[in-house]
Amino acid sequence: MVQTPKILAFSGSARTDSVNKKFIAVGARAAEAAGARVTLVDMADYDAPLYNGDLEAASGLPGTMKQFKALMLAHDGFLISSPEYNGFFPALIKNTFDWCTRAEAEGEDGMASTTGKFVGLMAASPGGLGGVRCIPRLRDCLAEYGIQAVSGFATLPGAMQAFNDDGSLNNDKAQATVDGLVARLVKALS
Repeated sequence: MVQTPKILAFSGSARTDSVNKKFIAVGARAAEAAGARVTLVDMADYDAPLYNGDLEAASGLPGTMKQFKALMLAHDGFLISSPEYNGFFPALIKNTFDWCTRAEAEGEDGMASTTGKFVGLMAASPGGLGGVRCIPRLRDCLAEYGIQAVSGFATLPGAMQAFNDDGSLNNDKAQATVDGLVARLVKALS
């Protein structure tokens, strides 16, 4: 393990005013306060086509996915805030991990960008459940890439009214849940 863990933080939404982008920013600040070095990225900057083996064979990994894979390799763990679409996490997350776990050269372990890493899971939703239904499905999906979720999670119900003008949460209990999650992630990585 490492003394100052490096965490890659991102939302599973590319939408401009996404509540999950706001929520992951809260998580990133909390992780920094807990002693981690955090790289917060916007998935809108890493556009990629849906994974297709024929496209990969013809063109290799898209440049954006090479960049994101390099970020994954350079970090010890992940912090993800996911929207919930009909009870599931969005295809953007799965597609990104599918591309970033592909070997680019003979003998390369494509799963090196994910295997043995830890993740803290978050979800925000305008609804009353706060995205909680997608968390176990996302946890199971990420386990297939060799990623272990730390215990617990942070959800944010009523997310459209949950933020102050400066981007902070207006609910101390919600902030405490985020703080606890990132503390567990930092401890797992340290």
